[in-house]
Amino acid sequence: RSIKKKYPEITIDFLLKKQYQDILKYNKYISNLYFIQPGKEEEKELNADLKTNNYDLVIDLQNNLKSRKIITVLKKPSVKFKKHNFEKFLLVHFKFNNLKSLQQIPVRYAQTIPNFSLDGEGLNLYIPENIKPKLADGKKYIGFAPGSRHFTKMWPIDYYIQLGNELNHNGFEIVLFGGKDNEQICKQIKDKLPFAINLCNDNDLLQTATDMKKCLVMVCNDSGLMHTACSVEVPVLTFFGSTVKEFGFAPYKNKNLILENNSLTCRPCSHIGRNNCPKKHFKCMMELSPELAFNKLKKLLNDK
Repeated sequence: RSIKKKYPEITIDFLLKKQYQDILKYNKYISNLYFIQPGKEEEKELNADLKTNNYDLVIDLQNNLKSRKIITVLKKPSVKFKKHNFEKFLLVHFKFNNLKSLQQIPVRYAQTIPNFSLDGEGLNLYIPENIKPKLADGKKYIGFAPGSRHFTKMWPIDYYIQLGNELNHNGFEIVLFGGKDNEQICKQIKDKLPFAINLCNDNDLLQTATDMKKCLVMVCNDSGLMHTACSVEVPVLTFFGSTVKEFGFAPYKNKNLILENNSLTCRPCSHIGRNNCPKKHFKCMMELSPELAFNKLKKLLNDK
């Protein structure tokens, strides 16, 4: 969006994994989507298609082995996103924080392009009009997105259940959101909160986003669905456990409150998350009580 505003005459193509296509499928600023798929023949076909487009510039936002290989094949001018992996390493392993001065990821993506900056607006997710919400109008919905790829980025399920009960007692309706990998988590919560509406689906991001728009607030972990909520301008209450805001993935230009345990010297223990707590106490999440979350949620609701 920001690029097209500054350079309306250019054509933008985007290369991504096919499972993420919903994020950009209906984006009016993008001309063509190309998909990275496994297999050498698919790779050859993709490279041939990309080469015919004769790009003036390749913007590499991944800066990994696969993306660098594509750039080598295309033989076109390119710019690469700076990941600051060494600074992340220092923060995780030695607690030297040299990331405080860095901007959030969307801004840093834009800084990859010389003499360019974002338009100052927030995130956007473009949803076609034929996708209709499953939630009725006129109710006080609070959304829960309890999943994450890594255990240490997940607020405890029991805490979601306790918070859900408290919200239900206060007249709110609970809606559960998640993708295919979150089915079991959402089912566990639904079993304990029979009044909750379970909208966990088979990774239908656009349907999820459409229903999120009906919610007053989304209660999320540090996950992709947190950013989905931000892209449809729904306020978020977000839990940061083993990760920290300095990595750049805090809610961007959207109303939010972040809950994190700043009293611990072991945070962050990873820049992506872990399958278990290395200290065995998991205090980064366990000490963020449902009572604390409820009080912060009230503040977020009252500030609407």
